[in-house]
Amino acid sequence: MNASVWREMLRLARPWLLAGMLLFYAIGAGIAHFLGMQIDLAVYLLGQACVLLLALSSAYLSEYFAMLEYPVLKRGQNGPNRAEEFMRLRNALVQAAAVALTVGAMLTVMLFTRGAVNLTAILFLGIAFLLVIFYAVPPLRLARSGYSELVTALFLVCITPALAYALQTGETHRLLILLTFPLTAMCIAMLLADELETYDADINAGRKTLMVAVGWQRGMNLHNILILFSYLLVGLAAALKLPWSLTWPMLATLPVGLFQIWQMWQISNGQKPRWRLLRMTAYASFGIMAYLVAFTLWTG
Repeated sequence: MNASVWREMLRLARPWLLAGMLLFYAIGAGIAHFLGMQIDLAVYLLGQACVLLLALSSAYLSEYFAMLEYPVLKRGQNGPNRAEEFMRLRNALVQAAAVALTVGAMLTVMLFTRGAVNLTAILFLGIAFLLVIFYAVPPLRLARSGYSELVTALFLVCITPALAYALQTGETHRLLILLTFPLTAMCIAMLLADELETYDADINAGRKTLMVAVGWQRGMNLHNILILFSYLLVGLAAALKLPWSLTWPMLATLPVGLFQIWQMWQISNGQKPRWRLLRMTAYASFGIMAYLVAFTLWTG
């Protein structure tokens, strides 16, 4: 493969999602550490590799099947050289996805041999695998349904930390729900903010995103509601005796979240959008909240 194909493979791997997998897996194992349990480093690394490979295979399979739908259109762009590059990329995607799934299966066997795979871990591994298949592979192909963001948020924010915790302990814990539910709402709000700039382009290109599915007005309102709902869930978690050492780091991002809502409100009132600032704020409100939770779990 030439350099351009490698660059495209790297872009399609969705590096932001892989980085998120590292962070949220750390949150799951961090809960076990916070509760005073000993962390098995080998199991931690094997489980982390499994979820990364699942995410990678999902991204590549999704793009591979998308490319199957428009082969004539893409081959015709910029002559035969572009067509050859297109075919090389398509073949590389399916091969990389197959390798990722195969290696992931081998790592899962290694987890079995270490006695780390219990019924709870099997459940979350099964859900993660089904999400990958339903997201990328026909006939469901949720990646093109308009609600792929919900699948991404579920996989990243809920299943990944739950699997990390289950591999270490063999069970679940109420802290998983108290910490991940507010982050899930913030994650969906972040994805909505990211999609607003390309709303018209997505409609013209026939791309189905969550913002397109709900419409830009309702999408902007949903974005604001999700941010407020996230902090409401933090308050509810505190009422349900979430330790203050974990509550305040989440509440510390409230000014950033409110600034994000204000930007969206300004856009809805006809003000000139500052897309880069909106994206940076959306990534910051979600990313900083997740990072502070992970940091507290591992240092508290």
